[in-house]
Amino acid sequence: MSDHSTDADRESDRETLRDLVMTTARALRRRWFGNLDPWGLSPHEVRALMVVDRLGTPRLGEVARRLHIAPRSATEVIDRLDERGLTERLPDEHDRRARCVRTTEAGRHMLTELRAAQGVGADDYFAVLSEDEREQLAGLLRKLTDAQPPDDDHRHADLRGHRKHI
Repeated sequence: MSDHSTDADRESDRETLRDLVMTTARALRRRWFGNLDPWGLSPHEVRALMVVDRLGTPRLGEVARRLHIAPRSATEVIDRLDERGLTERLPDEHDRRARCVRTTEAGRHMLTELRAAQGVGADDYFAVLSEDEREQLAGLLRKLTDAQPPDDDHRHADLRGHRKHI
């Protein structure tokens, strides 16, 4: 076998691995989006609700930054969550011109339900793997995640070194 075919094989392996990871991620996202139907929330609304809940009482600008969207778009998403009673706005303690947002009890309850549904969806997806295979996959993915520089927005910072049972 020549060096040229070996390089071509390696390139094909890299493409295959990349494509497998991307296909898996897309399949999980499709399942997750389908699971949102009973709650009538868009993926953007769920992400915003999760960000607000994780941050406590962030300013709307911080929510926009974490979601990588324009402040006006964050305001629109939070408006929809406010209308459903899932979040509420309050004055910023340090700057009375600024507004903060926080999840309500109803919002936290919905997040609990959403996380449970997400867990069931993931369990169903990964059911074809044995316990050992799931742990091996988790270890490999964790190794890749841990080797990357930290995200500026910390979206995945809670996954670094995470040892939760899969």
